[in-house]
Amino acid sequence: MPGGVHHAAERVVCGLLNLVFPDDCRVCEQPLHEVSRIPVCSRCLNQPERLTAEFYCRTCRTPFVNRHPLDETGQCPLCRLGLNGFDEVYSFGSYEGTLRTLIHLFKFERVKTLSRRLGDFLVLALPREQRFDAIVPMPLHWHRRWQRGFNQSELLAREVARRWNVPVIRAVRRKRPTVPQAGLTSAQRRKNVQGAFLARQRLDGLHVLLIDDVLTTGATASACARALKRAGAARVSLATLARRDRREGVEMFSRIQAAATGGARP
Repeated sequence: MPGGVHHAAERVVCGLLNLVFPDDCRVCEQPLHEVSRIPVCSRCLNQPERLTAEFYCRTCRTPFVNRHPLDETGQCPLCRLGLNGFDEVYSFGSYEGTLRTLIHLFKFERVKTLSRRLGDFLVLALPREQRFDAIVPMPLHWHRRWQRGFNQSELLAREVARRWNVPVIRAVRRKRPTVPQAGLTSAQRRKNVQGAFLARQRLDGLHVLLIDDVLTTGATASACARALKRAGAARVSLATLARRDRREGVEMFSRIQAAATGGARP
């Protein structure tokens, strides 16, 4: 191929790629130097870190600043009162920073190609010695699914199932729409999702892994887990990409309070 034709062909190919693939990373906004179906640079894809805590509930694994909220068995007040319908929780990271941005790109901007990388994070959160009989994605109401075009939890569930060699079953559905949970109190969230889920089939004696993208208060996951248990599930474990970490707010309040009382300099 003559040199001029070759360069013209390269420009055409590059032009087409620029139409399909963005020039900049959708997280750090730096130029992308490699062609990928994911509009995020490798540095940002590898940036999210595991959530760690010195003190956390042994059941729901909510992290705490100190041991004060936990009883002698290591449970938090919600788990002691039986308000959480699930038996245990596994979350990869904190719902902030790069991980939060990646989840928003995946969930709200429909970058479905992120499902594999986010699935990697989810698998890292699960203990390899654990065994599950079925994987159930958190369902969306049909109208919400129609608006979004897909269920993000189902894509994540399929990534985990492929690596864990466990079947994905759509064992539960949302029988009524619910208002968005953002902005509601914990009590309002629980009331909002009460009775919103209905099992499609029996799950007698099964250990079910329920998959969702983000855990905030746990109200939605608890309501769904209870529906699975009413269908006979012996145990329901919850796995999420991220969870809201309230320690930062508590620590900031403590610093402000200390500064106001003269215990620390602002």
